[in-house]
Order: sequence, then C-alpha cells, then structure tokens
Amino acid sequence: MAKNYYEILGVDKKASQDDIKSAYRKLARQYHPDLHPNDEECAKKFKEINEANEVLSDPQKRQQYDMELENPGMGSGGFGGFGGFGSGSQSAGGFGGFGDIFGDIFGAFSGSDRGGRATAKTDGEDINLEVELSFLDAAKGCTKTITYNRKEPCPDCRSTGAKNGTSYKQCEKCHGTGTIQYVSGNSIFRSVQQRACDACGGTGKIIIEKCPTCGGKGYQRKATTITLNIPAGADTNSYITKKGYGEASTTGGEPGDLIVVFKVQPHKLFKRNKFDLYVDLPISYATAALGGKVKVPTLDSTVTLDIPDGTQSGKVFQIRGKGITSRYGTGNLFVTVTVEVPTKLTKAEKQRLMDFDSDIELKQYDKMKKYDDAIQSLYGDKPYEKK
Repeated sequence: MAKNYYEILGVDKKASQDDIKSAYRKLARQYHPDLHPNDEECAKKFKEINEANEVLSDPQKRQQYDMELENPGMGSGGFGGFGGFGSGSQSAGGFGGFGDIFGDIFGAFSGSDRGGRATAKTDGEDINLEVELSFLDAAKGCTKTITYNRKEPCPDCRSTGAKNGTSYKQCEKCHGTGTIQYVSGNSIFRSVQQRACDACGGTGKIIIEKCPTCGGKGYQRKATTITLNIPAGADTNSYITKKGYGEASTTGGEPGDLIVVFKVQPHKLFKRNKFDLYVDLPISYATAALGGKVKVPTLDSTVTLDIPDGTQSGKVFQIRGKGITSRYGTGNLFVTVTVEVPTKLTKAEKQRLMDFDSDIELKQYDKMKKYDDAIQSLYGDKPYEKK
C-alpha cells in the first residue's frame, strides 16, 4: 500500500500548494538531522517528510499519486501515472527551494552535508521490467504471470557474505561505524560531511573468510515467478509496483521494489485516448447518400449505428458508454465515417453513374456549390461545367 503523504505532512487531501509548503517547512525544521545528530527515528521521519513534499509539491506528481492512492499498486502513464513515488529519495540539498533555509543555518557549521547522513544499511535496488499487453487485455484487465531474475539473500550467511555469518572483523578505516567524515572549507566556514566507508561498503565489517555458497556477495541470483492482477484500463507506460520484489540488500536493508511497466500492442481496429476508443468506419457512396444501418465493433461485440442520409466523409458519431470501463469510469466510442469510392467499375457501371450524376443539380452539393460560386466570382470559370 502506498504511503499516505497527506498524513505524513498533516494536511488534508484538498490542501493548497501553500498549505503543503507551510506544513513541509514546519516539519522539516522540527525533524532536520542536524538538530538530532544521532536520532535514527528523526532521520527516518525527515526522509518521509522530504519524500512527501517531493510528490505533493509537484502538481503532476500529486495527480498521479492521488490516483495511486485510490488504486493501490497500480501506476499509469495512460492513467496519468501512478505508483512508485516512494522508490526514490531526495537529498536535503534538493528541497525544492527549502535548501536556502538550512543553508545559512547549518551549512557553515553543522557537521553533516545536505545529502543526509550516511548509513550502514542501504536498501536493495529496484528492478524495472517491461511487459507487453495485448490491446484487449490492457483495456479489459487480465492476470499475467511473469518470471524474472533477482538477487535474494544468501540463506547460509544471511547476507553477510562471510562463512557461517561470523567470519569478519571490524573495519579499521571507519572503526566499525560504516561511515567516514570529510572536512571541507576553511577555518571560519567549515563543513563536515559523512559518506559510506569505501573500504567496507558501509557495513563496518571486513570479511575474513567468504561464504562458499554466495562467494562473499551476500546474495544469490534466482528466478522469481509472480502473478500480476492488471486492472482494466492499463495503458502504455502505466505500471504496477510490487513492494519488496526487487533486488535484495547486501547490508541488511529492505529489498528494493519490482516496477512492471506496460507496453500495449496496437489493435487492428481500435485506437484509444485514455478510456475513450476510436474506430474508422468505411461506408459506401450509396449508404452515405441514402442512409442505412451499419454494425460497429465494441470491445465485447458489435452495435448497430444508424447512418443518416447525406452523411459526409469525416463525420464523427459518438456512442456513449462503449469505451473502456475502469474503476475511474467508462469512456465513449467515437466512430469516424469514411465514404469509400469504388475503384473497379465496369463500363456499364460507369455509364450508370455518369447518368445519375448528370441528373443531380449542383445546388444539391453544398460544398461543391460554394466552391463553384467562389471560382466564378474570382475567375469567371465554372469548375463543374458539364460537357
């Protein structure tokens, strides 16, 4: 289930951008790590606050997040995009206009950089997979089983990479803290920054004897099979996030997420725009002139469309409620008429058509009549003069 960023910032779902900005500033001041140097809970809270602001302060991301909140686990480009907001973290230096508040207060003498404090535990990486869906499966919803490879914790060393999980010693470079401090600046304006120790990778430990099962990696790469329940209305670049199905962490952190991005194949009849469907309907010259009934395809069957007499090529008919149905509503079906002119006529058929055309007065063709009048007014010629 997605984090509730509104609850994290303590604002209503209908809060304005000013309300969100004000709540963020207040909480960021309260929980900033520089005010709580060794408090992991405050650091975690500060990260959540920053993450919530990153999404809610951006109108487009906020709209996508609101849709995910109503439809947990489902993301979408076609839907406006959902899910995956918690997968990234933003450094304090990227506050979106808030870094200036702490820059003057903490930047000169704080003892930590704006990027946040280094930690011995890092979460596993996310895995991004692209999955193709047929047009109808995406529109109507489906169940899809996929298999992919990912890092899983080594069962023998429990992700330590050491034989039996015990064959390691304290890192001499960081003295077991997992972090190294770097001092920059001059004697007046000095900044002390923390980074993960490069000697032990932030674990604070050096392996003496590697685990024979994983070769000291702390993980094994295995095939994983999962089943996805894809709701109706999925579109290209929409996605589903499966929490904890990404790469395993090798430092004791949480596993990453699996992000499945959809690519919808084109259909031979339909095109779509979000939940609306579009189809081209070719009709004969006679049907266009005299009117008639024509079968039109929908996602499930066909419906009868009444073509009125005198229908012109390019005319669009709307059939309500025959688009894609999802939990967000149902779209419509738009039918664009194309009058098709026959290309292979016999000599007798051509003569009958010429006889028919000669009996029709120009005034019965609205567009041709206007064109004829315009040409005559400009040049005095009759473009449709019959010989």
